[in-house]
Amino acid sequence: MAYNNNIMFIRYQLLARLVKMWKENELLERIDKLPVELHPRKQKPLGRCCVYKERAVTKYKTMAMMGFDMTDEKDETERLSAYAARMLAREEIDPEKSILSVMDEACSSCVKINYEVTNLCRGCAARPCYNNCPKDAISYDSEGKAVINHEKCVSCGRCHQVCPYHAIVYIPVPCEEACPVKAISKDEYGVEHIDPDKCIYCGKCLNACPFGAIFDLCSVFDVLKRIKAGRKVVAMVAPSVLAQFKYPVEKVFGALRTIGFSDVLEVAYGAEETIRREAAEFKEKLESGAAFMTTSCCSAYVQLARKHIPELKPYISSTGSPMYYIAEYARKKHPDAVTVFIAPCASKKAEGRENPNVDFVWTFRELDAVLEGMEIDMDACEPFTPEEHAGHDAHGFAKTGGVFAAVKNMVGDPSLQGTIIAGLDKKNIAALKAYAKTGKCPTHMIEVMACPGGCISGPCACNEGMAAIRQFDAELKKKEPGAGAGA
Repeated sequence: MAYNNNIMFIRYQLLARLVKMWKENELLERIDKLPVELHPRKQKPLGRCCVYKERAVTKYKTMAMMGFDMTDEKDETERLSAYAARMLAREEIDPEKSILSVMDEACSSCVKINYEVTNLCRGCAARPCYNNCPKDAISYDSEGKAVINHEKCVSCGRCHQVCPYHAIVYIPVPCEEACPVKAISKDEYGVEHIDPDKCIYCGKCLNACPFGAIFDLCSVFDVLKRIKAGRKVVAMVAPSVLAQFKYPVEKVFGALRTIGFSDVLEVAYGAEETIRREAAEFKEKLESGAAFMTTSCCSAYVQLARKHIPELKPYISSTGSPMYYIAEYARKKHPDAVTVFIAPCASKKAEGRENPNVDFVWTFRELDAVLEGMEIDMDACEPFTPEEHAGHDAHGFAKTGGVFAAVKNMVGDPSLQGTIIAGLDKKNIAALKAYAKTGKCPTHMIEVMACPGGCISGPCACNEGMAAIRQFDAELKKKEPGAGAGA
């Protein structure tokens, strides 16, 4: 689930600064000074050893905001202005570039997962930590306090479990701990790397890293360049937009028009087609004797099945996601346009790469930074209402239970029960593996979403927690039949 932290504010404030420089045609002239402007010599570094380290980290974060990663660095002395020039000149981003990557200068090289003894240790006579350690890794100092020898420790956790004072704490590597599929590990230098063969692009690591070292591939300037060049550019906005900004959705669409998008399409319009097709497929599967069917809208879940639970693939709906159908529609309506999908997650960047009708993918956090950098006051924007309307159920796709509810309503069976998996963690993944292995499930349909709460709580969402859910519910109510536009 998305949550606010200082790293996120710093990251998108940096992007907003870059967008403002670009808007004022001063990107090449000013970008080299940006690390120094953000970290003057007398400023105390935040979490780093010195101001010079902060500047180096800012350089690499700035590179990431322009769509580069560590594989693009051929010369450490190359200036940011040189990268900016390369970004402005490129026709497209390398299609082989990683969706998620670690900027190693920003990675703090967190210690390997282990256990530490805190000052709560009382040096008790029972010494259960010592007696239960299978590797003789615990000794005692001159004050009788326990000490762990990390050369011997295998992180089994027995000492942590038996300490009567809870004096031994578990210290994880945050990104590794957050990853549900063990796609992140250290190299010989202690820097984290993401294995693309394992990664499902759920984006949990983006928020988990306390030093902001993990980035999703950014194409903000690639889109802005095309708008500036006079190209027709169409925005396709995910249903979770209802919970992202503290303005009516028509104002958000108006702001997109102010940025320069030629047209704005609601992805919920594509969800209408997903509902129809998925309901028909569900009926067909049950009639053919299938034990159950899972939804296919969450691209992180589809990546999970493809890479980690291949035996689950026969149970996944073959129906395309709302992105698939809205992009298909956009290409027919605007054959020569550049299409940009806007969503709250990183996994859609992976899905978009596989779809020839999707040219670029932005996140809502990136959109927010663009609005700030271009100094667009959403309140002053002229409201815009897309000519294509979608119903309540289609907009509800963004919230946990919404996809199942939509299919259930289309099937027309009030007694239909569904299994809702809200969040791809180790426990839920184990359950999915069990369903696939046994071919048995408590219900005939499983809705799977990578994020607790659904897409409205994606890792790249602007709003968070209960505030997002309350706002989404209020906006969704307006989409109910008889409630006005969109009904």
